[in-house]
Amino acid sequence: MADLNRTCLYDLHVDLGAKMVPFAGYEMPVQYPMGVLKEHLHCRAAAGLFDVSHMGQVLLRPNSGDVADAALALETLVPVDVLGLKAGRQRYGLFTNDTGGILDDLMIANRGDHLFLVVNAACKAQDLAHMQAHLADRCEVAEVTDRALLALQGPAAEAALAGLAPGAAGMRFMDVAVLPSVFGDLWVSRSGYTGEDGFEISVHQAQARGLAESLLANDAVDAIGLGARDSLRLEAGLCLYGSDLDETTSPVEAALEWAVQKVRRAGGARAGGFPGADRILREFGAGAARRRVGLLPEGRAPMRAGTVLYADADGGEPVGTVTSGAFGPSIERPMSMGYVATGHAADGTTVFGEVRGRRLPATIAPMPFLPASYKR
Repeated sequence: MADLNRTCLYDLHVDLGAKMVPFAGYEMPVQYPMGVLKEHLHCRAAAGLFDVSHMGQVLLRPNSGDVADAALALETLVPVDVLGLKAGRQRYGLFTNDTGGILDDLMIANRGDHLFLVVNAACKAQDLAHMQAHLADRCEVAEVTDRALLALQGPAAEAALAGLAPGAAGMRFMDVAVLPSVFGDLWVSRSGYTGEDGFEISVHQAQARGLAESLLANDAVDAIGLGARDSLRLEAGLCLYGSDLDETTSPVEAALEWAVQKVRRAGGARAGGFPGADRILREFGAGAARRRVGLLPEGRAPMRAGTVLYADADGGEPVGTVTSGAFGPSIERPMSMGYVATGHAADGTTVFGEVRGRRLPATIAPMPFLPASYKR
């Protein structure tokens, strides 16, 4: 742990009794005294506060002063309609490589005269280098190093945040805004990683503990660790980079076609022009050999990452692998996500996961496992 980074809220986590673990180069809270199960259910029922300050925050400022130029520049690295993203709105995106794999997934926000990106902690150094290498002639690529990032998630999130920043109440899913507060200007998006309504809030580091403590003073809000964050996102059918997505996996294999808007697909006004476009656009037409799917194992035991999947209860070659698996407290059963050969990917198909030398059945199921409750 001595070589790990710490977020500016480390002391608060310790004061709250968190169990700290290594994650993406940081010492992060995996759970608090409430425990993972109760933290998960509390977020679904009320509101949970997560420290996600390990994530990368990046500003893309166009050299020309026209945000459209930053959008077009970024489109050379992502298969996403950035130019069509309106001011005050955010969109999910993917950095792809020359072979059509995914370098990272990220959030892209149009803040009027520049773009604001949030990238994964484990990838942020490579993402920054990637953008600086390819965009520096058209944009300033600036990492934000003086702000923390909090996620407030759950049905009570709006009331809790609106008590400190009233403008939050008028936001809709994927809106972004700069909201004044006694903790300075808050960079807020109505989004998150749990399937619940909620917000991600960038706040200056000097004000981060004060904001966190004010939110936690609300009876509806409790601190939530990485353990519950993982089960929450898995119930919501959301990918974890490095587990469910990697540099070999294409957006089509990952069932993320929705993240590639029509304008960037074959026949679109700005089709292609991003790394790996040949493979990705070909797979849009012809399909991919494998597919990310949801899995509902029978019984109570989760099928964890690395579990090999077969078409038959005995014999035969593998048809896939589990990439994420956990028990879902809200759905009260085990759940998994993984990749299977396309011929076995239809909902309702039974496959068999090899667990401790036994092949146990699981059913291919649509995701999310629990319907989302975003405020549209």
